[in-house]
Amino acid sequence: MRESRPRLSGASSSTDSFSTPSASPTPSPSPAPQRQHNTLLEPSHQNKKKGKKVFRVFRSVFRSFPIITPAACKIPVLPGGSLPDPHRGGSSGSRVTGTLFGYRKGRVSLSIQENSRCLPSLVVELAMQTMVLQKELSGGMVRIALETEKPGDKEKTKIMDEPLWTMYCNGKKTGYGVKRDATEEDLNVMELLRPVSMGAGVLPGNSEVEGPDSEMAYMRAYFERVVGSKDSETFYMLSPEGNNGPELSIFFVRV
Repeated sequence: MRESRPRLSGASSSTDSFSTPSASPTPSPSPAPQRQHNTLLEPSHQNKKKGKKVFRVFRSVFRSFPIITPAACKIPVLPGGSLPDPHRGGSSGSRVTGTLFGYRKGRVSLSIQENSRCLPSLVVELAMQTMVLQKELSGGMVRIALETEKPGDKEKTKIMDEPLWTMYCNGKKTGYGVKRDATEEDLNVMELLRPVSMGAGVLPGNSEVEGPDSEMAYMRAYFERVVGSKDSETFYMLSPEGNNGPELSIFFVRV
């Protein structure tokens, strides 16, 4: 079964959007020139948020860091030494909804939701321009690793609560990823994409921020979340069997 690529009026040619696996048909989001009313639900196991001010400081400081020179990346290896098959029928982890989105010349963000009807449980601003990630995905296989240092013995911070990450894409160091609270614009995007389970396209941008010709590209898919240990979690993009779309894995690891 295949799904048509959801698009909004005013969207540009599909050749400029993310590549994505096909899936069952889903309703196309309708145009929304006005601010969206938020109908997203709280995740069933939403953790109490702490240190919002600290996250904002990290974001303001590190989001402007430049793209830096390539370096080696340490991608964690699961027991058995192999990666899950994204086309297999079974699953050893939980399934979540993942969305990559961003203005073409701006940085791309990753949103993880329990499902498309829930508020994001994680938003990370990645150290890569949206158009660069689109180019990487066109190559067919992308491995993103987000590394951070292990906390002190007395600290009990969960790995997904870490505020700052060193990011690698296919083994090349690209800069720093920053966890942040979902902004009003993030929630507006998630609301627009609420009826979309899997797909890729463009949304009308915020002309006040990116100019009158701005567009926000997005790619949404199901991801398998695999918890390796308290210091390692991985998200594998799931593709329908027989689909030849891009393969994407996102690793969170403390070293």
